Amino acid sequence: MVIVKLVSEMKELEGIRLLQEQNLGKHLSAAEASKEGFVTAEYTVEFLKAMHDVHPSIIAKDNDTVVGYALVATNPIREQHPLLADLFNTIDKVIYKGTTLKNTRYVVVGQLCVGKGYRGQGLVQRMYEFYKESLKDNYDYLITDVVQTNQRSIKAHLKTGFVVVDTLEYGGVKWDIVLWEF
Repeated sequence: MVIVKLVSEMKELEGIRLLQEQNLGKHLSAAEASKEGFVTAEYTVEFLKAMHDVHPSIIAKDNDTVVGYALVATNPIREQHPLLADLFNTIDKVIYKGTTLKNTRYVVVGQLCVGKGYRGQGLVQRMYEFYKESLKDNYDYLITDVVQTNQRSIKAHLKTGFVVVDTLEYGGVKWDIVLWEF
């Protein structure tokens, strides 16, 4: 039985890193990446620990195996990874409902992934609901970016309730910035 919870031990961070490695777009064929989705950013266990020290991330576990994760990226760690820094800097300039997002309480999904054998079982929505319940007292918005070629991820985010609020280009690739209002 798959449970959704906050990361509570180092081996869970290592499980996130292993699942991330298995799903990096650079390790997948174009056909598999298009069909199954993929992750782009690479995070070390040390960086995952730095994120965890500010706020634990959300994981889905099947017994002792991490089968999904939604990373909690907060403002204090934004400058510790170049992709996150760029994302935060872009989000800060977006205007949503007449307010610049820099002046709001938002948290970023540093990355989301569900293992191949666990896709299509509603884990994205379960992890995001847990994310919302865990953070809604401190944040008004949950924001992330999704590369436009990752249609599986875009569909999952829209199904959860995210809306596209802007786009950005990074390294010649277009990304949708998506926001979920708590």
